[in-house]
Amino acid sequence: MTLREAFDRGARRYDLMVALNPGYHRELRRAAEALAERLGGAPQNLMDLACGSGLSTRALVDAAPPGSRVLGIDASPGMLERARAKRWPVQVGFERGVVGELNVERWGGGSFDGAQACYLFRNVAEADRDEAVAEVFDLLRPGGWLCVQEYSVAGSAAARRVWDLVSHAVIIPLGVVVDRNPGLYRYLWRSVVDFDSVATFVDRLSRAGFVDVSHRTATGWQRGILHTFVARRPEEAR
Repeated sequence: MTLREAFDRGARRYDLMVALNPGYHRELRRAAEALAERLGGAPQNLMDLACGSGLSTRALVDAAPPGSRVLGIDASPGMLERARAKRWPVQVGFERGVVGELNVERWGGGSFDGAQACYLFRNVAEADRDEAVAEVFDLLRPGGWLCVQEYSVAGSAAARRVWDLVSHAVIIPLGVVVDRNPGLYRYLWRSVVDFDSVATFVDRLSRAGFVDVSHRTATGWQRGILHTFVARRPEEAR
């Protein structure tokens, strides 16, 4: 089973699974607010990359200036089906796309005021991550902002221990009982273990040309495990 197929299979129960994670929705709201507070008060043109079933999109729509256009993009048709089935303002839409393989001209290179990417880049092969980050850079207008929310435990033994414990004692067993899709949740555990350290990902953002890069960690049990990165495309292109 491919990763896309695993997400397709898990789409029907995905919202229920994440609802069992204390703080999941709170941290999505914090990420969306971190992006929105850096935007102007006028309606914005925004992207929600790896939008999944639309939970991150909802957080972004709620935080963005009223009337903002939000385009959700995801690789999983099953997740997109769940997202489209929800009620949205008319200026919200969803389309399929794979970050790292997007046609930047088709999506409107340099035309987005902001982009949000929650739980995206650890699902991109390490060899392709720099290109994926650069692709998002090219989609943003000069002066546009990117907000990334991602799990990272590399370089922190304490964070790794907590992540391993929670994954094997809670997340993977729930994936068996609730979703009957343990392969997806074992993958999610491993993808976090294998992902960049915070410093490595900050370096990726800088190499792509982003400036004003900042980072903060989550609260609660996810402290030191879940991180939010904010970065800006300079006013002048690379």
